[in-house]
Amino acid sequence: MLHEATRQLVGVAILASADTALAGPLIADLAVIGYAPIAVSLADVPDATAAAAVLLVAPSGSATEAVRFSQAVRRSGRFARTPIVWVVREEEVELLRTYEELYDDFVEVPYTRTGLEARLRQVRRRAGQGDSEVLQRGTLTLNLSTYQASVAGRSLDLTFMEYQLLRFLATHPRRVYTREAILRQVWGYDYYGGIRTVDVHVRRLRAKLGQHAYLIETVRSVGYRFVEEPTAAM
Repeated sequence: MLHEATRQLVGVAILASADTALAGPLIADLAVIGYAPIAVSLADVPDATAAAAVLLVAPSGSATEAVRFSQAVRRSGRFARTPIVWVVREEEVELLRTYEELYDDFVEVPYTRTGLEARLRQVRRRAGQGDSEVLQRGTLTLNLSTYQASVAGRSLDLTFMEYQLLRFLATHPRRVYTREAILRQVWGYDYYGGIRTVDVHVRRLRAKLGQHAYLIETVRSVGYRFVEEPTAAM
């Protein structure tokens, strides 16, 4: 069953999948684009949060389980306004014709993180869900829809990866991430660059943040974290 604290989260993407090779990267990508993903099974449907933003269902591994899960969701009044998105591989596209009443939209693998984010935003908008387009962290403001950033009212001219790095850290404030974890979460599982890439982007970000460079704090011998107020040591 779901942990009690999880039920209080707003904007949660729930993944049901027997395909662990797909589930791992998908959960990581969801976290990067601002969701708090949790994995559930058919037995969890009665207790799952009604505040879930999107239910992601991957039929890979067990199409029967995916169908039963989606049917249970459709029958549950708690999920009346919760869109279901199926995540399918090329060889599973034919399933969409057979079970089109069980999903609101679909994402085909392989997908891009940007494409996944846009698809989830669209399906949520069609479902009438309010989407938090602006993330405010202290003096920092991130527009999650337009990929714009500003600090203390000053617009920041960021590259795409600088924005993605800043967004990832700001989405998980005060949590410390190693360089390896940041590389994996922001650049992706298939990125083969070294961890120096992270240090270079952090240095560039701090230069652009200027007097607000403290927002990205170095944790000695570990990695980096996002803080809203300056601390005694960087």
